[in-house]
Amino acid sequence: MDIKNNILKNNLQHEFMKGTFGLEREALRVHEDGRIALTDHPHILGNRSYHETISTDFSEAQPELITPVCHSVDDMYKQMQALEKVMMLSLPQDEYLWTYSMPAILPEDESLIPIVRVEDQSQITYREGLAERYGKRKQMISGMHFNFGFKKELIEGLSSTDPFKDYGVQTISNMIHMKLARNFIRYRWLLTYLFGGVPTAHSSFYDKESDSVDYHVRSMRSSPLGYHNALPRQVSYASIEDYVDDILTMVADGTLSQEREFYGSARPRGTESIAGLAEKGVQYIELRSLDNNPYSMTGLSRDQLHFTHLYCLLMVWMDEDDASTEALELGTHMNEQSGLERPQEESEYKEEGLYLLKLMQDMVDELNLDSYYKDLVTRALDEMEDPAQTLAYRVSKSIEEAGSLVDFGMDIAQNFKQEYLKTPYILDGYEKMEMSTQMLMFDALQKGINLEVLDESDQFVRLEHNGREEYVQKGNKTAKDNYVSQLMMANKTVTKIVLDEHDFIVPKDESFTSLEDAKAFYPVIAEKSIVVKPKTTNYGIGITVFAEPASQEDYIEALTIAFSEDDSILIEEYIAGTEYRFFVVDGKTRAVLLREPAHVVGDGKHSIQELVSQKNDDPLRGEGHRSPLEKIQIGPSELLTLKEQKLTVEDVPAENQTVYLRTTSNISTGGDSIDFTEQMDASYKNIAGQISDALGAKVSGIDLIIPDYKHVSQADEPGYYCLEANFNPAMHMHMYVADGEGQRVTLDILNLLFPELKLLEE
Repeated sequence: MDIKNNILKNNLQHEFMKGTFGLEREALRVHEDGRIALTDHPHILGNRSYHETISTDFSEAQPELITPVCHSVDDMYKQMQALEKVMMLSLPQDEYLWTYSMPAILPEDESLIPIVRVEDQSQITYREGLAERYGKRKQMISGMHFNFGFKKELIEGLSSTDPFKDYGVQTISNMIHMKLARNFIRYRWLLTYLFGGVPTAHSSFYDKESDSVDYHVRSMRSSPLGYHNALPRQVSYASIEDYVDDILTMVADGTLSQEREFYGSARPRGTESIAGLAEKGVQYIELRSLDNNPYSMTGLSRDQLHFTHLYCLLMVWMDEDDASTEALELGTHMNEQSGLERPQEESEYKEEGLYLLKLMQDMVDELNLDSYYKDLVTRALDEMEDPAQTLAYRVSKSIEEAGSLVDFGMDIAQNFKQEYLKTPYILDGYEKMEMSTQMLMFDALQKGINLEVLDESDQFVRLEHNGREEYVQKGNKTAKDNYVSQLMMANKTVTKIVLDEHDFIVPKDESFTSLEDAKAFYPVIAEKSIVVKPKTTNYGIGITVFAEPASQEDYIEALTIAFSEDDSILIEEYIAGTEYRFFVVDGKTRAVLLREPAHVVGDGKHSIQELVSQKNDDPLRGEGHRSPLEKIQIGPSELLTLKEQKLTVEDVPAENQTVYLRTTSNISTGGDSIDFTEQMDASYKNIAGQISDALGAKVSGIDLIIPDYKHVSQADEPGYYCLEANFNPAMHMHMYVADGEGQRVTLDILNLLFPELKLLEE
């Protein structure tokens, strides 16, 4: 089966590199002292009966993160980054994730190790059987599972070539994937040498002291002390039919309690049952022997994942293919011996390792891969020559320097959690997406709603639960809203007409499409307080507020700013009072926000320019709507606002003097956010909901001017003006506020889309 030459001869290199990818990561929840948590799986996470990406393995203390099927290594890596962030921020304050493969401190009484607490009794019964067969301590070993399958484009491409054209597509797929599995078992010792990172175990892991090893090894998990099936014979990988027959025979004779109890380092997958593989074929191989990299937040680094992909390709590319059980048994022996080697020692199998890596080097060249892949192989060759560069050596040294395994592991666990807590508003892996979308994605992943990013640059995602799909763009644009309502809200003139017809209070305005006509309007407003704004923009863009009558020069400058953002502008009467943003979902106000315009407070020492720079250093401030607060800019609008106060950026404000750089209170232009949900009188919350309903909107941001938020709105004293209604309102500013308790309005969106989950009742 000359796969390599068939690929080269038929120009299938691109198809050969493609694949389906998936990653599974096991870890342990622990307390600050390194003892495993005996508490329940975090209730904030969605029910495990349907949660496909965050579940538990053997123990209630053993979370398992599972990416969906991905179509590239980088996509898989991003998915795991996101899941890790969700898991970490879902932990109780006093719990951490233990990232080392061998367990942290286990209870002296093994019976205290908690089996999963789930509704499905069969899951509990199965694990009770494992505990009886292998002991609970062995079950607490954690690792990484790398799932890889070749795509049909490669299989179909090969099906027209010799000798594959004599076989069906399913048979070819089985042949290629079984070769991958066989060679992985035979040569997996190389990955143990390169990526093994478990030099020791805590004393509480051993049933008796004689079981322990008194020196550091390369991989305790891959050694005979790891978790392996005690089988009377080697399972055959000669064909998928032989593999299935062997597993089913072992289940029938009681060697295995169930099919899934077979813990081979390479498992053919593709159907729910083993028997189905023979009928429907192998879709991918689950590779199960990789240790957790304790230095990586995702269990394996991006480089390790790409190298593992190259390794999988090599296992099929290479000519070697011994299907005998003797070859598989040799591979198991070599892997166990590699696991027991001291980290500082050269591999007993160095010669074979160099041979494999040089084969990989040739493969990378023949596939015309770029320098990134070449560097991965070069680095592996360096590690083969110098054990001090391997992961096992580095981990061993770090444990020695820390003083103990627990100190080493907990230092990493605490640092990782602290790092994640710095940016709770960022979903790792998707940092370039809008923050509101990131937060919606976070909540979907946390609650067990399946998520697929369809277009990252356009903020387009697909959500699925129980077979029902919903599409979301930019955090809250969904099928629940109609297109016309969005157009109405985008047009401030139409918004006011509709609201006025429904007897809501709105400011008066005049519309202009010509700069000259707007200039000529100056005598009408020369003695009035006004607002100049573009007709259709959001986020406070292009708006200038004149709380006092404007000079003609300043008025013209404001017109220029507004027309630079839109072809049509409004001259609106200025309404005195405080502006509040009401976030409305399905006719109900879910959050109220007071937004203070961009400003600085003087200290009597620093200039306005310097104070702005200091305020912008706040880690919550960023640019492009990707942080809870925006950096304050010094542009034409800000300079004009300062000029109205007879100030320049070089002036030094007195101590405690507040200087405004904007008169509009948008967070997107550097304003501060204060949660007002509880303080706001209910009458205004109801009015905001009614305004949204009048516009036919399911999700909206309603801006009201309210002089006294405690006053109850009545027909003869409404106590408000509606400035505008916004479609696709920002959500992050309600969730991470400068003052007060944030409101998780992304859950309101998910609850609107999937009411059966009852997310707001948790």
